[in-house]
Amino acid sequence: MPFVELFVRKGSLDQARREEIGGRLVAEVMVAEGAPDTEAARSISWLVVNEVDAWFVGGKQVTADEKPKYVVRVGVPAGSMNDEKRRDIVQRVTKVLADSDDDPGRFAEATSAWVHINEVPEGNWGARGEIVRFEDIVEYVVAG
Repeated sequence: MPFVELFVRKGSLDQARREEIGGRLVAEVMVAEGAPDTEAARSISWLVVNEVDAWFVGGKQVTADEKPKYVVRVGVPAGSMNDEKRRDIVQRVTKVLADSDDDPGRFAEATSAWVHINEVPEGNWGARGEIVRFEDIVEYVVAG
Protein backbone atom coordinates (compact mmCIF):
# COMPACT_ATOMS: atom_id res chain seq x y z
CA MET A 1 0.00 0.00 0.00
CA PRO A 2 1.33 3.39 -0.80
CA PHE A 3 2.77 6.02 1.45
CA VAL A 4 2.58 9.22 -0.59
CA GLU A 5 4.37 12.47 0.24
CA LEU A 6 3.49 15.67 -1.57
CA PHE A 7 6.06 18.46 -1.37
CA VAL A 8 5.03 21.98 -2.34
CA ARG A 9 6.11 25.48 -1.41
CA LYS A 10 4.17 26.86 1.56
CA GLY A 11 1.22 28.97 0.44
CA SER A 12 1.11 27.47 -3.07
CA LEU A 13 -2.14 25.60 -2.51
CA ASP A 14 -5.39 27.11 -1.37
CA GLN A 15 -7.62 24.87 0.73
CA ALA A 16 -9.82 23.77 -2.18
CA ARG A 17 -6.85 22.75 -4.34
CA ARG A 18 -5.19 21.00 -1.40
CA GLU A 19 -8.35 18.96 -0.72
CA GLU A 20 -8.77 18.13 -4.41
CA ILE A 21 -5.21 16.83 -4.68
CA GLY A 22 -5.31 15.11 -1.30
CA GLY A 23 -8.60 13.45 -2.05
CA ARG A 24 -7.42 11.90 -5.29
CA LEU A 25 -3.69 11.28 -5.08
CA VAL A 26 -3.62 8.15 -2.92
CA ALA A 27 -6.69 6.68 -4.63
CA GLU A 28 -5.01 6.99 -8.04
CA VAL A 29 -1.80 5.40 -6.77
CA MET A 30 -3.81 2.53 -5.31
CA VAL A 31 -5.47 1.93 -8.69
CA ALA A 32 -2.08 1.90 -10.43
CA GLU A 33 -0.71 -0.52 -7.82
CA GLY A 34 -3.64 -2.85 -8.39
CA ALA A 35 -4.68 -2.58 -4.74
CA PRO A 36 -8.20 -3.68 -3.87
CA ASP A 37 -10.67 -0.93 -2.98
CA THR A 38 -11.34 -2.17 0.53
CA GLU A 39 -11.53 -0.38 3.84
CA ALA A 40 -8.43 -2.28 4.98
CA ALA A 41 -6.43 -1.20 1.90
CA ARG A 42 -7.55 2.42 2.27
CA SER A 43 -6.69 2.41 5.98
CA ILE A 44 -3.00 1.79 5.27
CA SER A 45 -2.71 4.05 2.19
CA TRP A 46 -1.55 7.42 3.46
CA LEU A 47 -0.77 10.87 2.11
CA VAL A 48 1.30 13.52 3.88
CA VAL A 49 1.50 17.08 2.56
CA ASN A 50 4.83 18.76 3.25
CA GLU A 51 4.71 22.50 2.75
CA VAL A 52 8.26 23.78 2.62
CA ASP A 53 9.32 27.31 3.51
CA ALA A 54 11.78 27.72 0.66
CA TRP A 55 12.02 26.14 -2.78
CA PHE A 56 15.05 26.66 -4.98
CA VAL A 57 15.52 25.77 -8.64
CA GLY A 58 18.97 26.12 -10.16
CA GLY A 59 20.12 28.09 -7.11
CA LYS A 60 17.31 30.65 -7.43
CA GLN A 61 14.49 30.80 -4.92
CA VAL A 62 11.01 30.27 -6.35
CA THR A 63 8.87 33.30 -5.54
CA ALA A 64 5.30 33.39 -4.29
CA ASP A 65 3.99 34.67 -7.63
CA GLU A 66 5.41 31.69 -9.58
CA LYS A 67 3.25 28.68 -10.32
CA PRO A 68 3.73 25.88 -7.82
CA LYS A 69 6.21 23.11 -8.38
CA TYR A 70 5.62 19.67 -6.92
CA VAL A 71 7.55 16.63 -5.84
CA VAL A 72 5.51 13.54 -5.12
CA ARG A 73 7.23 10.61 -3.45
CA VAL A 74 5.43 7.31 -3.53
CA GLY A 75 6.67 4.60 -1.17
CA VAL A 76 5.63 1.05 -2.00
CA PRO A 77 6.88 -2.38 -0.96
CA ALA A 78 9.66 -3.70 -3.18
CA GLY A 79 8.47 -6.43 -5.47
CA SER A 80 5.06 -4.88 -5.97
CA MET A 81 6.06 -2.81 -9.01
CA ASN A 82 6.93 -3.37 -12.64
CA ASP A 83 7.59 -0.76 -15.33
CA GLU A 84 3.92 -0.67 -16.37
CA LYS A 85 2.78 0.05 -12.80
CA ARG A 86 5.52 2.65 -12.31
CA ARG A 87 4.52 4.41 -15.55
CA ASP A 88 0.86 4.29 -14.52
CA ILE A 89 1.67 5.85 -11.14
CA VAL A 90 3.66 8.67 -12.76
CA GLN A 91 0.89 9.34 -15.28
CA ARG A 92 -1.90 9.26 -12.69
CA VAL A 93 -0.05 11.49 -10.20
CA THR A 94 0.78 14.00 -12.93
CA LYS A 95 -2.87 14.01 -14.08
CA VAL A 96 -4.12 14.71 -10.54
CA LEU A 97 -1.77 17.69 -10.27
CA ALA A 98 -2.62 18.96 -13.77
CA ASP A 99 -6.38 18.59 -13.17
CA SER A 100 -6.11 20.79 -10.10
CA ASP A 101 -4.03 23.49 -11.80
CA ASP A 102 -5.12 26.65 -13.61
CA ASP A 103 -2.64 25.79 -16.40
CA PRO A 104 -2.75 21.99 -16.84
CA GLY A 105 -0.66 22.13 -20.02
CA ARG A 106 2.44 23.09 -18.06
CA PHE A 107 2.64 19.54 -16.71
CA ALA A 108 3.85 18.38 -20.12
CA GLU A 109 7.18 19.99 -19.13
CA ALA A 110 9.67 18.51 -16.68
CA THR A 111 9.78 21.77 -14.72
CA SER A 112 6.42 21.51 -12.93
CA ALA A 113 6.35 18.17 -11.14
CA TRP A 114 8.57 15.24 -10.36
CA VAL A 115 7.36 11.84 -9.20
CA HIS A 116 9.76 9.62 -7.27
CA ILE A 117 8.82 6.01 -6.67
CA ASN A 118 10.66 4.56 -3.70
CA GLU A 119 10.45 0.80 -3.42
CA VAL A 120 11.00 -0.08 0.22
CA PRO A 121 13.12 -3.25 0.46
CA GLU A 122 11.55 -6.31 2.03
CA GLY A 123 12.05 -6.21 5.78
CA ASN A 124 12.27 -2.38 5.91
CA TRP A 125 8.57 -1.66 6.38
CA GLY A 126 7.18 -1.80 9.88
CA ALA A 127 3.97 -1.33 11.85
CA ARG A 128 2.66 -2.38 15.27
CA GLY A 129 6.27 -2.59 16.42
CA GLU A 130 6.99 -5.41 13.96
CA ILE A 131 8.52 -5.90 10.55
CA VAL A 132 5.75 -6.04 7.96
CA ARG A 133 6.50 -8.06 4.87
CA PHE A 134 4.78 -7.72 1.49
CA GLU A 135 2.88 -10.97 2.05
CA ASP A 136 1.58 -9.57 5.39
CA ILE A 137 0.27 -6.47 3.60
CA VAL A 138 -1.44 -8.56 0.92
CA GLU A 139 -3.03 -10.77 3.57
CA TYR A 140 -4.26 -7.70 5.49
CA VAL A 141 -5.88 -5.97 2.52
CA VAL A 142 -7.41 -9.13 1.07
CA ALA A 143 -8.87 -10.23 4.42
CA GLY A 144 -10.21 -6.73 5.15
